[in-house]
Amino acid sequence: MSPSGTHVRRFLSGVQPTGKLHLGNYFGAVKQHIAIQDEGDAFYFIADYHALTTIQDARQLRENTRDVAMDYLALGLDPVRCVFFRQSDVPQVTELSWILGTVTNKGLMERAVSYKEKVDKGIDANVGLFTYPILMAADILIYRSHCVPVGKDQVQHIEMTQDIAGRFNRAFGDVFPIPTYRLDTYSKVPGTDGQKMSKSYGNTIDIFAEGKPLEKIVKGIVTDSKTVAEPKDPESCNVFALYSLFASDEEKQSLAVRYRQGGMGYGEAKKLLLEKIETYFAEARQQRKALQDRPDYVEDILRAGAARARSEAESTMALVRESVGFLPRTSNPWNVPGSTMKSD
Repeated sequence: MSPSGTHVRRFLSGVQPTGKLHLGNYFGAVKQHIAIQDEGDAFYFIADYHALTTIQDARQLRENTRDVAMDYLALGLDPVRCVFFRQSDVPQVTELSWILGTVTNKGLMERAVSYKEKVDKGIDANVGLFTYPILMAADILIYRSHCVPVGKDQVQHIEMTQDIAGRFNRAFGDVFPIPTYRLDTYSKVPGTDGQKMSKSYGNTIDIFAEGKPLEKIVKGIVTDSKTVAEPKDPESCNVFALYSLFASDEEKQSLAVRYRQGGMGYGEAKKLLLEKIETYFAEARQQRKALQDRPDYVEDILRAGAARARSEAESTMALVRESVGFLPRTSNPWNVPGSTMKSD
């Protein structure tokens, strides 16, 4: 972390524990999160509050949260170089969410494209889903974040956060920096059916799938009906698009030539993709298996990250409470380490 008083760019991002992480999650978010750990202060959280909008099974939520934590750690996230924690371990964010809701226009929420899309897919139109962008704004603003790595589908939510932060600052004074966003390099990773890879579509390839299950998924990737002899178009092929995520420029060019000249079937291309996936994640796969035997270690990392996050959040909330006219807290309800607040 930065020395006291030194201005360092702060990054913030979260991932919902709604199921096993897949290649779309990795190339669209996780890989970038790991890469920017040294660019500034990085805060990454497992968004279990958000997950409650679609998961109402306590056991499933706990298991999913643990799995996401192990996935990130196995893939290279360093809890010393970033702050990694569960969203629900920082309850101050729900307090800020309520306060931000009082300066947020209902019409802004009604324009949220993500909400409309999820409802259209059959997800229950609960109030939590409707106000999701306000909680997301609280997630970003409570750590006074400057930049949020996102995919294109989340840009509107960042713009809403900018609007909400601006409304608060105009009403109560300049408390929050106005955050911006950084687009993920791979904002649309194709699924096995050619649509964007998403758990909602059931077209994912799990990061840590292996053996026969992985082979079955790769063999099931949808292609056209061209014969082995016929020339094929690499630009319109799901297998080639996925292969390109792992391959070097030379490898991509070589395979594209073989596609266009004919004489190679999709089965061979799928075999090449399978080999790439197995090799790319081989080391991380072993790391994850080791973490499965150390649940207390994983939990300790999340709790230590939460303590650091709560300290930052409480500092922000002290400014917010003063700005809106609340009295300072007279106790430390969240047992924030290092807090200067008096105990009852």
